[in-house]
Amino acid sequence: MDKEIDRFFKLMVDRGASDMHFSVGRPPIFRASGRIEPIRFRVLDDDYYTRLVKPMTPPEMWEEFVKTGDMDFAYEVPGLARFRVNLFKQQRGMGAVFRVIPAKILTLEQLRMPKSVHRLVGFTKGLCLVTGPTGSGKSTTLAAIINEINATRKMHILTIEDPIEFVHKNQNALVTQREVHKHSNDFRSALKAGMRQDPDIILVGEMRDQVTIEMALNAAETGVLVFGTLHTNSAAKTMDRIINVFPSDRQENIRGIIANVLKCVVSQQLLRRKKGGRVAAVEVLFCHPGVSALIRHDKTHQITSAIQTGVGMGMISMDSSLKQLVQQDVITVEAALEKALDKDDMRAWLKEYGAEVPDEADGGH
Repeated sequence: MDKEIDRFFKLMVDRGASDMHFSVGRPPIFRASGRIEPIRFRVLDDDYYTRLVKPMTPPEMWEEFVKTGDMDFAYEVPGLARFRVNLFKQQRGMGAVFRVIPAKILTLEQLRMPKSVHRLVGFTKGLCLVTGPTGSGKSTTLAAIINEINATRKMHILTIEDPIEFVHKNQNALVTQREVHKHSNDFRSALKAGMRQDPDIILVGEMRDQVTIEMALNAAETGVLVFGTLHTNSAAKTMDRIINVFPSDRQENIRGIIANVLKCVVSQQLLRRKKGGRVAAVEVLFCHPGVSALIRHDKTHQITSAIQTGVGMGMISMDSSLKQLVQQDVITVEAALEKALDKDDMRAWLKEYGAEVPDEADGGH
């Protein structure tokens, strides 16, 4: 190990932590099984932070960070793991968050994904979205899907990421991975160029603005299979988020495009397991003519009930996924209530199920 900071990464992996926080004015902190745990170490000051972080940062990125106060990149400790790095400035001084990117890409089975999610591996065109809050495992799920396509299908897969997280070696497919800021200026120009690179599949790391969303929709319209991520926690909210990015005079047209190209939305939230570690609650929406009509006619609020009636097609609602985890004794009643989309319904179901339900004042936040 050649850099001083690598010792922290080794400790992080040994402890099974998902994240490490550096914040000037505090000792380093790990996040393990969803919980924040300070480590016994000296309080970081700006000098020591710089001594640890500057040598691991590409020089031009360190300059950019000093100038702008923000920087993202990936860092690898050979033989240990890759890490996603975010540097920032905060009120007490400098800060950083490091997230472990596992060296081994887990399969959909190992991630305990519902059987119906495996269907995404066979899609040939359209738009598939994997959504959820920050740190909910979206990248991990997408990596598992891409890995399975890579192993089983002869095609060209193009990923556009910021930064590249999971590294895919060519198997049956040709995989081209491009990193924003390193191989291209931004998502927009990478996507525009990507359409000229003969892709069968494009993975857009984050659909974060109107231009990127529009280009992803256009790519899906041309017959490419597009995977993208958004920070939303249900299929209905995902539709609203995409549509509301556009000015109102364009929204009807965009609804029409989404209704035509959308194939699937997988929304996930990570919860703490009773026995340690974490588990995903997963909502799955497949687009059929009925769902397309809801999107087209601005009735996205009815999507959740369309999921409930689409169980026979492999659809799963977020709340039924949470109920299943309660029944399997994997998560606590409180966790299910906290993440439920319809808290009143969940509360009623839990009471019927015979669970001790906390008062509304405790569980309603």
